[in-house]
Amino acid sequence: MNTKIGKLLTEGAAAGFLAYRTVQGHLFPWLFTKDNVAELEPWRQNSARYPVLKLLLALARRNPAETYGVVLRGCEERGLEELFKWNQLQREKIIVLGQACSAELAAACECSKPYPDRLDFGQPVPGVAKSRKLAELHSMTNGGRLDSWLSHFNRCIHCYGCRDVCPVCFCTECSLEHAELLPADTLPPDTSFHLVRAVHMAGRCIDCGLCEEVCPARIPLRSLYKEVNHLVGEIFDYRPGEAADGKSPFSFLGEDLLLPQGPR
Repeated sequence: MNTKIGKLLTEGAAAGFLAYRTVQGHLFPWLFTKDNVAELEPWRQNSARYPVLKLLLALARRNPAETYGVVLRGCEERGLEELFKWNQLQREKIIVLGQACSAELAAACECSKPYPDRLDFGQPVPGVAKSRKLAELHSMTNGGRLDSWLSHFNRCIHCYGCRDVCPVCFCTECSLEHAELLPADTLPPDTSFHLVRAVHMAGRCIDCGLCEEVCPARIPLRSLYKEVNHLVGEIFDYRPGEAADGKSPFSFLGEDLLLPQGPR
């Protein structure tokens, strides 16, 4: 039994803990409670990736008075920080245990920080300093980049998988489902589907890559959101998921929010 999680549950510090359990040889996210605490397994290095923050948010919304625990990787910890900033979860109601990613997973994800600030399981591995995917984008001409994206978007089957798996897509009503904006019976959807979503991801995407993993059309969505975040960093000096004192620049308006002057 994992003693760290087991102790939190048996002592009543958390009503439930989202960790992983082996089911028919595969790891799946599982809600452990006092009732099934004996089924906890020892942590082991793994590459299982699921939208655990979606599960956590659903639990918290159903039971707002309860405290829950969760095992998170670096990108998931960044996502949790964004959910705190956008007032979707209460910091005092969430207990985090961190796990490190393997070097192979960090390289595949091009993750700059493949471990959480709080690390309870595993050893940190070096991050990827420069993104090959962004370098490929920047090497194209504007016209070539546009043609490439239009070709990718033309494969979209309008399944909403990218939105549904995203850990920081938390709206209870989605503009992408409004028929006046994007008719559901049109394939491929209008290019605005991906552009609207990219704008919504600005300053929010924590580069977990789940959207690209689940996309049946193999659209390189991660590259799109990486580029959007690259621009957000240049303009606002803001990187999603950092434990900053202030809010996201996209979550408030006022005199303190000054856009840079000059052409871009």
